[in-house]
Amino acid sequence: MLASPLKLFALRLAEAARAETMTRWSAGIEAEDKAAAGREFDPVTEADREAERALRRLIEAEYPDHGISGEEFPDRAAQGRLGWSLDPIDGTRSFICGMPTWVTLIALLEDGAPIIGVIDAPRLDELYLGDCDTTILMAGGTERRLSTSGCRRLPEARFSTTDPFLFEGAEAEALAALRSRVRTTRYGHDGYGYARVAAGTIDLVVESRLSSYDLNALVPVVRGAGGVIGDWSGGGDFSAGQVVAAATPELFEEAVALLARAAA
Repeated sequence: MLASPLKLFALRLAEAARAETMTRWSAGIEAEDKAAAGREFDPVTEADREAERALRRLIEAEYPDHGISGEEFPDRAAQGRLGWSLDPIDGTRSFICGMPTWVTLIALLEDGAPIIGVIDAPRLDELYLGDCDTTILMAGGTERRLSTSGCRRLPEARFSTTDPFLFEGAEAEALAALRSRVRTTRYGHDGYGYARVAAGTIDLVVESRLSSYDLNALVPVVRGAGGVIGDWSGGGDFSAGQVVAAATPELFEEAVALLARAAA
């Protein structure tokens, strides 16, 4: 799988981000609030900014015609069909609280569609690399190909979402209905939850209010392991930030149908 120069470059980007985030993780963590006055706390750290700067420098040096879209700095337009989506720390709240499941998200897009995705969990030394056909986990100096759990029914599903308080109104009602149907629920894992869908230990993730840089890397990783990822209507329009990732088509369809009924 690693024969592609662009996949190898994605791994170099992840390594560069680790150099910035792990050093600052060890040295201590201070956060600023980048939210507008009166809005929900939205933390950003020096690690977020310096990691994204490092990734941008590498891309600009090696692929100057590629576009760049990231969380912390303005977009750079592509001069061709390819561009990079960057989220240097997905789970900054976990990062500043000393939790280990924050991740770096890196995706290569072709004509706006993600074709390579990296979910890197530096503190856990786990890197997930997917290309929509295959996903591998690199950890502890070894590599193994991943596949989803095969779970097909909500009553058997292990479900995760980052924060139930991010859902409001009909979305909150839909989440409550879903949570009442699944076997078990875990909170707080941000992008790492999707990595565990690919690894087969989580069966279903449902979220809302995601930005493009939050989700682009997730798509190739989940699909490469045999999973399904789409919007709450069962399609592929993520513009509303609504995402469903499931181990199988059957589980995806059951979750989407329940969400639609509950939110109606």
